Amino acid sequence: MATHELYTTDPGEPIWSVPSAGSARFNWEYDGGRDRLLALYQKGKDKQWDGAKRIDWDLEVDPYDPLGTPDEVLTLHGTRHWAKMTDKDKGDLRRHYTAWQFSQFLHGEQGAMVCAARIVESVPDLDAKFYSATQTMDEARHAEIYARFLHDKIGMLYPINDNLQGLLGDTLRDSRWDMPYLGMQVLIEGLALAAFGMIRDTTDKPLPKQILAYVMQDEARHVAFGRMALRDHYKQLTDAELREREEFVIEGCYLMRDRLRGVEVLENFGIPKAEAEELSEQSEFLHLFRRLLFSRIVPCVKDIGLWGERLQKAYLDMGVFEMGDSNLDLLMTQDEEVAEALDRERFAAEERARAAEVRATIAEGAGEGGAVTPAAGRTCGG
Repeated sequence: MATHELYTTDPGEPIWSVPSAGSARFNWEYDGGRDRLLALYQKGKDKQWDGAKRIDWDLEVDPYDPLGTPDEVLTLHGTRHWAKMTDKDKGDLRRHYTAWQFSQFLHGEQGAMVCAARIVESVPDLDAKFYSATQTMDEARHAEIYARFLHDKIGMLYPINDNLQGLLGDTLRDSRWDMPYLGMQVLIEGLALAAFGMIRDTTDKPLPKQILAYVMQDEARHVAFGRMALRDHYKQLTDAELREREEFVIEGCYLMRDRLRGVEVLENFGIPKAEAEELSEQSEFLHLFRRLLFSRIVPCVKDIGLWGERLQKAYLDMGVFEMGDSNLDLLMTQDEEVAEALDRERFAAEERARAAEVRATIAEGAGEGGAVTPAAGRTCGG
């Protein structure tokens, strides 16, 4: 089935063209580079994986409860609309929310792939080009995985949210080579990481937990890359240039905050937009969710050297200023460890299955009256 047929509403033209104003930059110095960035490039090569094989796609997913979402966190819970809903309606609501959330993940990953490719093209340093090339492959894999999950397990997609599309467009239209880093690596990737982590750590469903854990393992490297490259570059900028980038961050953070309401879902359930916006803003869970979503962005922005007075005031207004002191390195290390723990569990399960198969083969051979040699597992006539 074509993707277009799975959208809840018409996404419009199938191709979105964003004009490019930047320059493609070549670098003829092939020797050397920053040790930290080259080490990250090596890690990016070493950690490549196949989404068709590493993820267990045979795991069943109930499309009407894909994440095990409790009633209490759904925006309509406790409202007059909830009282009228049947169990089927509530299942449909869970399906729509998951489709909306993972659709934005999917569109964001395609945006990340395009931005990573833009960085390869425009960044002046060859070590950064090398790493961005590995990230482009990572983002392609993530888009592939989210698309497969939505197609095969949920059977529904939502168009890209207007605010996400606006931030992507602003990021890609800017001619300055560092803006794809700032818009994608810091803002969109940082916010996505926090969203992925919240679902990863709260869902009891194994397939989405696998998908999110493995994607986050890659994303931890991407954010580290953005921090390294921008921290070096922003030390060289004037106060006026830094203020321009802070303005971009402020606008982007407000856009991303307002993106998170899921109003489109409620509209699909017949609730007028104004009421849907009001209900979303009243949700205690949404307020908690928003705060946690900035746990990756605020410390990263501070770390790369964007911490002017106006930016600090914006974060105070959003209620996330204190997150600037979060330990970003610890969060990234934990992301790595969660994925590695899942791999160990998977390998142990495969080893148990192989051992059980060998034991069954031995027992079957013994039952036929033969003797089984432990070394070769072959039956000898008796």
